[in-house]
Amino acid sequence: MESLSSIRVRFAPSPTGYLHIGGARTALFNFLFARANGGKFLLRIEDTDLERSSEAMIQYILDGLNWLGISPDEPYVLQSENRGKHISAANKLLNEGKAYRCFCTKDELEIQREKAQSAGKVYRYSGACRSLSDEAIKENLAAKMPYTVRLKIPDGVIRFKDMVFKKISVNNSELDDFIILRSDGTPVYQLAVVVDDAEMGISHVIRGEDHLSNTPKQILLYLALELPVPQFAHLPLILGNDGKRLSKRFGATSVGEFQELGFIPEGVNNSLALLGWSPKSNQTIFTLEELTAQFDMSGISKKGAIFDFDKMKWINGQHLTCLPAENLFARVANAWLDKGFIEEKEIENRHDYLLRSIDLLKERVRLVNEFVTFGSWFFTDPADYDEEGVKKHWESSDSSLLLSRLLEKWQNLASFSEEMTERTLRQLADELEIKAARLIHSVRLAVTGFTVSPSLFAVLAHLGKETVIRRIRLALSFIKNNSGKQ
Repeated sequence: MESLSSIRVRFAPSPTGYLHIGGARTALFNFLFARANGGKFLLRIEDTDLERSSEAMIQYILDGLNWLGISPDEPYVLQSENRGKHISAANKLLNEGKAYRCFCTKDELEIQREKAQSAGKVYRYSGACRSLSDEAIKENLAAKMPYTVRLKIPDGVIRFKDMVFKKISVNNSELDDFIILRSDGTPVYQLAVVVDDAEMGISHVIRGEDHLSNTPKQILLYLALELPVPQFAHLPLILGNDGKRLSKRFGATSVGEFQELGFIPEGVNNSLALLGWSPKSNQTIFTLEELTAQFDMSGISKKGAIFDFDKMKWINGQHLTCLPAENLFARVANAWLDKGFIEEKEIENRHDYLLRSIDLLKERVRLVNEFVTFGSWFFTDPADYDEEGVKKHWESSDSSLLLSRLLEKWQNLASFSEEMTERTLRQLADELEIKAARLIHSVRLAVTGFTVSPSLFAVLAHLGKETVIRRIRLALSFIKNNSGKQ
């Protein structure tokens, strides 16, 4: 075990479900804190719920962390493999008189709970078995009566300084003698996590606010076991727009779901970091390296963090815009491949064309999947046209004539460069005494099917003369066939 002078933090998910956004943020904050302070980020899989835990879920967690770029610095630890150490710790406390066997049955405890509820009181264990004589204990053991092991809560007050919630104190009288070993001999969470954190040399426990009530109990266990007590930091809950805890009603909540929607790890990490943490600067868009450089626990708020899906998409879009097209190539090309826009052999053969396509569109999209939604025209002629665009730009009596005149001009161009197509279009607009925008909007709709696109003249040069001429002719046919229709 390393000294607590060496910063070691851990993320400790249960493999009973996917890596959700709350867990991913906890992992990220642990990772950033470790990196910012020259420490290590560790992973412990808390798989003690054997019925609900699975190898598949463990792999999902590992894949999610790897995708985010926050993989642990050491091989992960399985909590189930430490069960012997947990039981040894409980026996140590028993032998030292810091814990005791409780022979109360479930029915007896339930009666006590019901009485407390009827009286409007908070239920706490009565401590009926705390003072059993050695003789009574021996008799019960000889009779093979099942028992749990409870920690003997001492008198006094537990005080600790949370790195987020600051000074916290809990009177020990508010805590009952809680169970640390079940009647089937399995350790409870409170004991297992303390033993494991001590074994891993964890110096700082950074976790969600929902664990705040566990901390006094765990500190009592550290003290009873004579183990170093780590520092604690509890992160604010992630809330929906309605102020309630984030749930599936807001759509995607797992890292895998965000990946499928077309988010990239740079955007997800950036968004997660801003859920409850504020940088000292006015910066909003961060790389992982920039987050590491600026991350400080003092920037974490006590208030619940509101999850804003639209803002998350905007942040993701900013990262798509900033990243070089080459960095996005594999992700976008695979999305186009999956959609059938290209064949696998074309990924290499048309590398330059695909790269330029990504470069043109990346400033206009917020998700990788939108390269598919809004980028089909890089590969196929529009199958249909934006309805509002048709009404606005093609239903005037002269729309067909304007496109035909431009088509004549462009057919005769020796060079189909950005400069030449733009110059020709604007000259025609001057000749016809119309605004150039009328032609620009009409052509954009013809070649892309959309009313918005990257710079039109860059698009024309990229698609090439033959494709542009063909698509304008198709648009003219569409206008002719649909003229007069409501």
